Amino acid sequence: MFETFLRKMKLIATDETLRARVLFVLGALVVFRLLAAIPIPGINGAELQNFLDNNQFLGLLNVFSGGGFSNLSIMMIGVSPFITASIVMQLVSVLSPSLKAMYQEEGDSGRMRFTQYSRYLTVPLAFIQAFGFLILLRQNGIVPPMDLMQMLTNIMVISAGALLLMWIGELISEFGVGNGVSLLIFAGIVAGIPTAVSQFVFSFDISQLPAYVGFAIAAIVIIAGVVFITEAERPIPVTYARRVRGMKVMGGISTYLPLRVNQAGVMPIIFALSILLFPQMIATFLSKSSIALVALLASKVVAIMANQWVYGLLYFGMVFLFTYFYTAITFEPHQIAKNLQKNGAFIPGVRPGSTTSEYLGNIITRITLVGALFLGFLAILPLILRGVTGITAMTIGGTALLIVVSVVLDVVKKIDAQTSIREY
Repeated sequence: MFETFLRKMKLIATDETLRARVLFVLGALVVFRLLAAIPIPGINGAELQNFLDNNQFLGLLNVFSGGGFSNLSIMMIGVSPFITASIVMQLVSVLSPSLKAMYQEEGDSGRMRFTQYSRYLTVPLAFIQAFGFLILLRQNGIVPPMDLMQMLTNIMVISAGALLLMWIGELISEFGVGNGVSLLIFAGIVAGIPTAVSQFVFSFDISQLPAYVGFAIAAIVIIAGVVFITEAERPIPVTYARRVRGMKVMGGISTYLPLRVNQAGVMPIIFALSILLFPQMIATFLSKSSIALVALLASKVVAIMANQWVYGLLYFGMVFLFTYFYTAITFEPHQIAKNLQKNGAFIPGVRPGSTTSEYLGNIITRITLVGALFLGFLAILPLILRGVTGITAMTIGGTALLIVVSVVLDVVKKIDAQTSIREY
């Protein structure tokens, strides 16, 4: 295995095209990290850190901004507007048959148009998020009071940072290796590791050694579980009927249709956190209202959402439901059965058409149960670890772990595919 790795690395170093792609990705990530270190002016660092420590919902935004929110950089909202726009477009496609057909039936051109609409929607969402976060931060004394011109300037700068980051992600996808947005999120997560390690070293307590050992063992088991579930799939055997064309006999081969256990990836966790994030932000905003009744109700909502049990149950339930929802959007048994029938393929022992569609639907429902339970557990993992060991884990530890593993596996596969093509 080690010799294979060295051979692949040598091939990357000697192949001009692949080397250029890898170097482009590294260069783009360096630019991203430099931009994420440029703060907006007038920040109260102590208040900011205290605010982040007491608000676990903003951990997702800090992950998506590559740590940019933790120092209120010009990239403070990161790729969050683009991800929100993508989620909205996915939801709208359920209600709009034309959008659904564009995404699923029109091929690459349809998906490109769908993505373009997501980019257009990102612009107003970036302005809205920038304005909302600036108001929220000003209420908590993290940024100083601003006049209209200063507010507009900061909104423009923050929105431009989000759009620039979206553009960098698109460039990585086109000229690099892997998905650009996923790699930017990955870079932000990895960039926080040195700080986390240094904090652990300085706060090390020898009396907590059994807890540390247990935490390390749990981390290894969980990483192995993430890799297993991410790669797990149920193979459905498929046979192509023999067809005679002229003097040639075509078909007659057997292959399989892979159905992933975690068909939805990390999207259900992102959906759930987006739903949990904005009501809590609105409630925090209204809790300082001059209207006593509104302020009282908003404060109660904030207190309820701060309860770990309530938050954990809501989080787990939403992730579970959104796993089925997103799988239903992205996986169409009827369309797959139709395509199989068009190509003269069938599942042995199952009649083509509606019977095949029903068969695939039943299987995906059963295996998605495993994926939904696993994602729900992964989502509330930091709360479990904090309660069992007393060690403060990453705020979005489960999500971060899933993103890191998924991105690493995806990049390794794509590099391996590129190197295999050049070997042949």
